[in-house]
Amino acid sequence: MDFYVRLFNEKHAGPDNNPIIGLILCSSSDRTVAKYSALADGKGLFASGYVTCLPTEEELTDALEPTRRAIAEARAERNEE
Repeated sequence: MDFYVRLFNEKHAGPDNNPIIGLILCSSSDRTVAKYSALADGKGLFASGYVTCLPTEEELTDALEPTRRAIAEARAERNEE
């Protein structure tokens, strides 16, 4: 993912942009995974103007888990019909 973050930064980021962040959120039927890449090189890193730090990968995974379960339950209900 670092490759794509660096490429996007090179091709699209302006001089006034905050550091680019790559975020991958994946969910399968039995687990949820969250990973991110931040190429800030020691600069301050902001998720938005109001958040001064990114959540951990574990916090992102925990936040996605209820949605993954809801989707799995909805699919199971459709298959039962």
